Amino acid sequence: MDPSIEPGQTIQPAGSKPPKKVLCIEDERFIGELYQRALKKGGYDTTLEVDGAKGLELAQSDKFDIILLDLMIPNVTGIEILRTLRDPSKTPHFKGKIIITTNLEQRDDVRQDIEKQADGYIVKAELTPNELVEFLDKIN
Repeated sequence: MDPSIEPGQTIQPAGSKPPKKVLCIEDERFIGELYQRALKKGGYDTTLEVDGAKGLELAQSDKFDIILLDLMIPNVTGIEILRTLRDPSKTPHFKGKIIITTNLEQRDDVRQDIEKQADGYIVKAELTPNELVEFLDKIN
């Protein structure tokens, strides 16, 4: 064994990029776990959080490339998280992409406002976990 490699360390092949880190803020644990399994299989490093306040704290750490953000989550809503992450006075160094995931029907004006602040908007019922992976693969 190579002494320069720590136990448990992930080794990337030469020229390959490390996996993108995804934070999934989703209160329905079953859906979150489906996404987590599909994303892991698709080569993503995924963290699941079911609580809005904890999810916001993780998102503000700026350790994630992509945030999958459900709108209806406990303690802090997805819209509040979105606004906080997009506010440079509250989250000055945020660089991640925010993808809204919801099953809620939104009025057109509300949806347009959300879409202006987010990098993507998907309706969970219209997308399988594997299609979610394909969607994320297209995000730069």
